[in-house]
Amino acid sequence: MPGKDYYEILGVPRDASLEDIKKAYRRLAKQYHPDINKNDPQANEKFKEINEAYEILSDPQKRAQYDRFGTVGGDFSSFGGQQYTTDFGGFTNISDIFGDLSSTLDDFIKNFWGRERTHTTERIPRRGSDITVSLTIDLEDVLTGIERELEINRRELCDLCKGSGIEPGKQPERCPYCNGTGEIRSSRSTPFGQIVNVMTCPSCRGTGKIITNPCPQCNGRGFVSRRRKVMVKVPPGVEDGTRLRLRGEGDAGINGGPSGDLFVFVRVRPHPVFRRFGADLEYEAVIDVFDAVLGTEIDVPTIERTTEKLNIPPGTQFGATFRIRGRGLPFINNGGRGDLIVRVKIEVPQRLSEKEKELLLEIANLRGKKINGKGGKSFFEKVKNAFGG
Repeated sequence: MPGKDYYEILGVPRDASLEDIKKAYRRLAKQYHPDINKNDPQANEKFKEINEAYEILSDPQKRAQYDRFGTVGGDFSSFGGQQYTTDFGGFTNISDIFGDLSSTLDDFIKNFWGRERTHTTERIPRRGSDITVSLTIDLEDVLTGIERELEINRRELCDLCKGSGIEPGKQPERCPYCNGTGEIRSSRSTPFGQIVNVMTCPSCRGTGKIITNPCPQCNGRGFVSRRRKVMVKVPPGVEDGTRLRLRGEGDAGINGGPSGDLFVFVRVRPHPVFRRFGADLEYEAVIDVFDAVLGTEIDVPTIERTTEKLNIPPGTQFGATFRIRGRGLPFINNGGRGDLIVRVKIEVPQRLSEKEKELLLEIANLRGKKINGKGGKSFFEKVKNAFGG
């Protein structure tokens, strides 16, 4: 209202902080609340003035307008014939004022109106995004570990404007849409009083400033995309599907926030000779049926591309396994190594000479096998089928 001194009504100096204004309002609202002074019409009028003063001085835009022109446009009249407004700056009834005077007005608005005042003028630091890439290595690389150079695309601060987005030598301007507050306020009257909605300014995105002279290198974004080479160390014994983390090698942070991380997913190619089971390796050795019967010695390849001698005892059965200790893969971060497991596969000859067939029949007779048993094929036929005759 024109002519009223809102600072005098609240009993605060003209340079009072927002916190001082809140404290004065709570004290006076408690003293002159109509529920306490039901038979005092002057208290009702005083309470109305207190709310008017607080409505103006607690809003930076309205306070600035009042300080400059001595008045603020708007309707502060009562509703429903009452002698005071029900907009108590976020307090819905007398219990709110007496409830917790140490709480701020922001807390009351959050609790009772279901919303929280948003202070968006600060540039909040935010962490940069993570980057994920994959790296495929050979099984031999798992034995010793490997260092590999990767190329990635990542967001970095513009080195020309240092992330400000502003052309060097220029300054940002105050946002005309929100008048530099970073917030857009709108109010509406309801049966419960006047509700003020606060939203982030869509023009400046809450910064209160706009860039009229954008950086020519990043077009005002403050960031550029660059292709970088990063060295990745893959430790010995790494498993297929392992995720390696390189801290700070991701996208640059926003408003001074930390950079994101680089995650490298390691894939190990299948090997043509060995199968992997953790730190153990399995090799399939194919031997002749006669070697299985009589025994033999074979050369077993290793992951180091050398060979190990392995004794196959007489009577070795199909699928039998032998273990060569310490010739597998390293245990990750352990120092030891797994084993090389040799699984025997017995190969039956596909073709036999007549002499070989005669000798096999003779062996069968010596072992008491029936050559022409009843029912089914004869032993000779079975031998021929078994050995491809």
